[in-house]
Amino acid sequence: MIRTAEFVSPNHPDKICDRISDTILDYCLSLDPNSRVAVETMGGHGYIFINGEVTVDTKKELPINDLVEDVVGKGNRIQVKLVQQSPEISRGVDDGGAGDQGIMVGYACDENVEYVPEEYRLARSLCRYIYERFPYDGKTQITLDDNQITHIVVSFQNVKKEILEQLVVEWLDFDLKLPFKIHCNPAGDWEQGGFDADVGLTGRKLVVDNYGPRVPIGGGAYSGKDPSKVDRSGAYMARHIAVQELKDKSLKECWVYLSYAIGEKEPLQVTCKVRTQTGTIGSYDVSDRYPCYPNDIIKFLDLKKPIYYKTSEWGAYGNGFEWDK
Repeated sequence: MIRTAEFVSPNHPDKICDRISDTILDYCLSLDPNSRVAVETMGGHGYIFINGEVTVDTKKELPINDLVEDVVGKGNRIQVKLVQQSPEISRGVDDGGAGDQGIMVGYACDENVEYVPEEYRLARSLCRYIYERFPYDGKTQITLDDNQITHIVVSFQNVKKEILEQLVVEWLDFDLKLPFKIHCNPAGDWEQGGFDADVGLTGRKLVVDNYGPRVPIGGGAYSGKDPSKVDRSGAYMARHIAVQELKDKSLKECWVYLSYAIGEKEPLQVTCKVRTQTGTIGSYDVSDRYPCYPNDIIKFLDLKKPIYYKTSEWGAYGNGFEWDK
């Protein structure tokens, strides 16, 4: 089977927005672990817009402009419009209910030590390898056919094609002629990137934030949301369950589906779908085995700490976070 996945660097415009939103979230949680935060960022061409809802127990004014500039530096016009959380939403969350309706999907597989699809792991690994040397806007893409690489695509700002090709060979650690095609800066070398070249938006890289296109996603973005939003905390718990079930039962793959109604504590669905080593597909309920009430998830995974900026750089899964364990 042919499978492809991509990854983007932290200085991709969408990832810049994710990082800004999670920087603001982490700052609020550092002041008040019970902060309610839902922050969206849009930026590009000299302007950055911060919009959303923040309820935090502090007498200090939030230094939003400083937090934004910590991520992108100075030189942008920043506009901010933040209000408190809707009282109707707050009412349901205050009682321990879910901050929204929705379905979250967790996944784990035995293809590597990160328990993520191999094409996704490779795309991220290559992107990180290049970014450590050239910290600019960039993308990588890996295509596998029966787990053999057939195509590598790399586009990186401020890096010449010949250097990218050399970095790809270094990353692969191949000395012989490569049995696949490498496409480096296929549209030509480029210097204009990030917010100078394109507009970014929080949550627009959902598939990159999850597991790549092989695995279905619930659809909710992560960045800028405090853990009372099950879009984030529920997805992290689903990942934890998937990893645990995979290990306990020596599975080939495990998908976990959690669904919620806004304001209600008890999930509507806690289902595992599994593929065994022999290829058998099955499903079963695990609601009695894992803490899936929103407040229980937050406590179990210790989610009231300012830990979220790191998830917006290189993804939430396969990077050693609590829910990966």
